Amino acid sequence: MNKEEKFIDELFGKAEETKAVEPQTTEIVNMSAESIVPNLKNPYKYREKDMKLLEESIRENGIIQPLMVRKDDKADVFEIISGHRRFLAASRLEMTEIPVVVLDITKEEADIILVDSNLHREHILHSEKAFAYKMKMDALKKQGKRTDLTSDQVGPKLSAGEVSDTDSASQVKRYIRLTKLIPKLLAMVDENKISFSVGVELSYLTKTEQTDLFKFIEAELCTPSLSQAQKLKKLSQEDTLNTEKISSIMKQPKANQVVTVKIPDDKISKYLKPTATVKEKEDFLAKAVEYYGKHLMRQKDRGAR
Repeated sequence: MNKEEKFIDELFGKAEETKAVEPQTTEIVNMSAESIVPNLKNPYKYREKDMKLLEESIRENGIIQPLMVRKDDKADVFEIISGHRRFLAASRLEMTEIPVVVLDITKEEADIILVDSNLHREHILHSEKAFAYKMKMDALKKQGKRTDLTSDQVGPKLSAGEVSDTDSASQVKRYIRLTKLIPKLLAMVDENKISFSVGVELSYLTKTEQTDLFKFIEAELCTPSLSQAQKLKKLSQEDTLNTEKISSIMKQPKANQVVTVKIPDDKISKYLKPTATVKEKEDFLAKAVEYYGKHLMRQKDRGAR
């Protein structure tokens, strides 16, 4: 277990009260757009459709809700805490001054506000939530704090919402695991081409193994099932996974891909003795299909002459 995974277990395994960060109330000031920079670790993405609507609103009404910013620790600029989309829209509209509220808080406190102010969006990608939880976890780690948790019969459960007030502790851990995926596989999780649970299992593969798996997926136009992902994970942890075994596992038929044909019993019982077993009926059908298949082939051969 590496240091990060150890911290995650400690984060969700011990109780220690942590106060939530509350932004201070202060005056709104107009700040030069050139003095404002985005948080480069911002895990939330922009959706062009939403941006167009936001730009139109700002064009007509201006920025109604000011941005929250903090003085950068190393440079003479102010980093955005909340309002990245508003800032981008204002930049596209070539606004030179932006209304802001300057908060006197630490970088870690700012990261926590950034995460919390966006987690409840209506549409949020798995990758966004994954990196948001990771960002908040890192901030808590630097603060030397742990979440306030209680335990029940199922396991540890968040009680103070220090990391999430919607997802359980185990679910938060699973989301953070997704940050271990290579971008191409993570994009497939976002696009629902790979399920969330499968993505979590694949996150335990090395980067090289993930790359080899993605190449197979791309070439064969297939995706792993949960059982296949678990087999890949097991072999990776045993340090025996290679391209041949990836191919072998991925080519195994999936349960939902096995075609089952049902035939009413009365359709075949009249050709068999009343005491015929299920196996005898199956064998009869198999032979009948084989015989009929040969019959069709003979007819095809005659037609070709």
